[in-house]
Amino acid sequence: MKKNNLVKLLGVALVVAIVATGIFYGLFVNKLSSSTGTGKTLVVAAKPLKPGTVVAAVDLKTIAWPTDQLPKGAYETPDQVAGSTVFDPIDQDQPVLATSLASSQSGGGAGVPTGMRAVSIHVTDSTGVLALLKSGQKVDVQVVVGRGTGKDIETEVRTALEGLSVLTVTPQAEQSSQGQSLPVVTLLAKPADADILALSDSGARVRLTLRNPLDEATRSRSILTLGSVMRGGAENR
Repeated sequence: MKKNNLVKLLGVALVVAIVATGIFYGLFVNKLSSSTGTGKTLVVAAKPLKPGTVVAAVDLKTIAWPTDQLPKGAYETPDQVAGSTVFDPIDQDQPVLATSLASSQSGGGAGVPTGMRAVSIHVTDSTGVLALLKSGQKVDVQVVVGRGTGKDIETEVRTALEGLSVLTVTPQAEQSSQGQSLPVVTLLAKPADADILALSDSGARVRLTLRNPLDEATRSRSILTLGSVMRGGAENR
């Protein structure tokens, strides 16, 4: 009698184990299917890509991506990448990200569009403005020089460029070509304006004025001297 009961218990235990295994397997498979069945793909390098390589479709491949959200700057299809130039080296099977590529819109992580230049200048007497500056803001560039010698030195200022975009701000001072330790701001400029910035940075004091990003107005950039300011002030009293 006891033997029959034992057999029945073993049979029940076996059935329960089979049912539990089936339920667990079903849940596991469904979970696995849901995590890999989003249909999203991620573009990765099919082989190592060196800087300067113009990316072709054969240089790329796609892998399944388990979530709906791709990594920031990633691509889903090779045609989104083909034709771009590699900016930073990309290893085989590494995701291809926008920060590693240079296109007509941007120079990889540098953010320099085609036809533009990034120019760093040392700025003086602009501490308050520097505290407000962020990437993407617009500034005007003032150039200040002192002409003459001794008592005949005349200070002159001119707004050389207007509406330039700020790329980066480095508040820590570094040595300029004039021997001064000054903070550095990198601006986005046209090639001709880049020459003006370089010349001003090497031979004059450069100041920045912050402008409203919606303000597109320009004005005459005539030279203003300290003497003319003083004479004008006297005439207005």
